[in-house]
Amino acid sequence: MRTNIQSPLAQTAAGAIADEVLRACVHCGMCNATCPTYQLTGDELDGPRGRIYLIKQALEGEPVGRTTQHHLDRCLSCRACETTCPSGVEYHRLLDVGRSVVAERVKRPWPERLFRTTLRAVILHPARLAPLVALARIFTRKIPRAIPPGAAAKTARFRRMALLDGCVQPATASHFNAATRRVFGHIGVGLESTPGVGCCGALSFHLDATEEARAHARRNIDAWIRALDAGAEAIIVNASGCAAFIHDYPDVLAGDPAYAAKARRVADHVRDPIQILDETPPTALRPPALPRVAVHEPCTLQHGARLGGRIGKLLTDLGYDAQPVTDAHLCCGSAGAYSLLQPDFARRLRADKLAALTAGGPATIYTANIGCWMHLAETSPVPVRHWIEAVDEVLG
Repeated sequence: MRTNIQSPLAQTAAGAIADEVLRACVHCGMCNATCPTYQLTGDELDGPRGRIYLIKQALEGEPVGRTTQHHLDRCLSCRACETTCPSGVEYHRLLDVGRSVVAERVKRPWPERLFRTTLRAVILHPARLAPLVALARIFTRKIPRAIPPGAAAKTARFRRMALLDGCVQPATASHFNAATRRVFGHIGVGLESTPGVGCCGALSFHLDATEEARAHARRNIDAWIRALDAGAEAIIVNASGCAAFIHDYPDVLAGDPAYAAKARRVADHVRDPIQILDETPPTALRPPALPRVAVHEPCTLQHGARLGGRIGKLLTDLGYDAQPVTDAHLCCGSAGAYSLLQPDFARRLRADKLAALTAGGPATIYTANIGCWMHLAETSPVPVRHWIEAVDEVLG
């Protein structure tokens, strides 16, 4: 696709990223076949190809308005189109640039701006979020019941790695991190929290607060560089959505010469737990109590990290009976704050996903992302848990 990105964007790192992605696209339209929103509406502008044209027009100086913003907002950033694309178009990189440009040129109505600001003010701070989570558990089904973290991890700690605690996870599902520490302890890896690390910045970035997201990224990078220099082998992130955004730190800070190389170093050290457990497989000490399960692979895990199939294989090796899931490539509708910003689409996608996940009669659904866990569990007829809990269970 030929491009003519206008100055001053053309002279920036973001402009270079957009130009690279646009030139790779041959506008074949194969991406629409696996786009969840295109499947819902059948509207070309709700598919990757249509959105690419909208972004191209914006970057080339064409007038943009609420229609452009509306269709870009509807995108889940699920990246199923990237898995499908025969030309290897990295659509999400273009979308990030396009959304930022459109946000600068199109002012949102004040209710939208207020809602987005409120989300950032609450969700990014566990101390503020925790009381609201407690109330939600009492009066709604929005968030699953609290589960005690359980025993502390015990290990000889032959190896050391850093663990991202997260921002939403400590307030809603602290047992995920506790289970991760126990499982890694079983294979001789000690997981340590890194002082100074907070929210990964994804929520801010996707809610029009780009500079706030960069500030989060710089703070985390500084802290993780210290941890890596002190001997940490890797940075373990058990929320696949956070891992996907941290992998994008080099793009987020591409225009910052003081952080570009450091961002790349951090991104290169990020690992999902399944990558470490693939290298050092644990041995089950007892059979699972309820072996029939369904594995939900978040989009950020299968399309972003390209780690599809690995969780199901590990659980099968540990004695679980992972049921096949139809249309596993389609998004559940969580997508960070998407379920709050686009509730109608999110509910429809969740209904389809739960129908597929429960078709085989599983006792439990296992996922790999905090947002997907909350979104699916709200209406799921069976318990939804993090897959690391399944591993923890059979390790005793």
